[in-house]
Amino acid sequence: MEPRYRLRLANLYPDVMNIYGDRGNVLALKYRCERRGIELVVDDINVGDPFDPAAYDLALIGGGQDREQRRIAGDLVAKGPALREAIEEGMPALAVCGGFQLFGHRYVDHQGGVIPGIGVFDMETRHPGPRADRCIGDVVLATDLGEMVGFENHGGRTYLAPGQAPFGTVQRGFGNNADGGDEGARHRNAIGTYLHGSLLPKNPALADELIRLALKRRYGEDADLPPLDDAAEDAAHAVAVHVAEKRSRSAPSAR
Repeated sequence: MEPRYRLRLANLYPDVMNIYGDRGNVLALKYRCERRGIELVVDDINVGDPFDPAAYDLALIGGGQDREQRRIAGDLVAKGPALREAIEEGMPALAVCGGFQLFGHRYVDHQGGVIPGIGVFDMETRHPGPRADRCIGDVVLATDLGEMVGFENHGGRTYLAPGQAPFGTVQRGFGNNADGGDEGARHRNAIGTYLHGSLLPKNPALADELIRLALKRRYGEDADLPPLDDAAEDAAHAVAVHVAEKRSRSAPSAR
């Protein structure tokens, strides 16, 4: 049967930026598209690969440690202007943890070394030093798309510039810097977040928002996205919220 729609996803640096199962975000999008008769073509884009963002409807980048971020930073910076242009024109994107940090202006590591970013989000990330505690644990967020759940594990603290919108507000967990209550960032249809887990299988509303935005950009406002039976996804979400609440009651305050 001919697919109703076709979308193309750029999966950025999956060979190194795939910590804590971020590949699951690609699988969740593909699964939710296929259940609706939408063909989602996934292209893995690694260091040195040609990349024309105008050919894509979605972009994803996962997380990685400082070493992995250094490996891809130069290549990402070279691809950055075209990627920023596509995002300014409405292409949806999801950047997780290390990828989120590199979608800002820069990441300053614990030794003061600077890893450049591409400036999709007006922010920078700074590591407070080797003696500082990492931000680790379960997260619950309030967002414009509803409640989001996930898991964070990051040493860097991210600081949004005035006027830069966060992705959500922390209900449980640390968030961007363990102080302000903000988590992640959002610019146009690009979302950055520290949430692993994988994120999208437990948060179907976010997965569908990315698909919906991609469809409308490619096919116009009349493109429809029928609802799915999300009983399994909702159950996984509820369990994650319960675990986050239980652990937060038995641990020191994260904020």
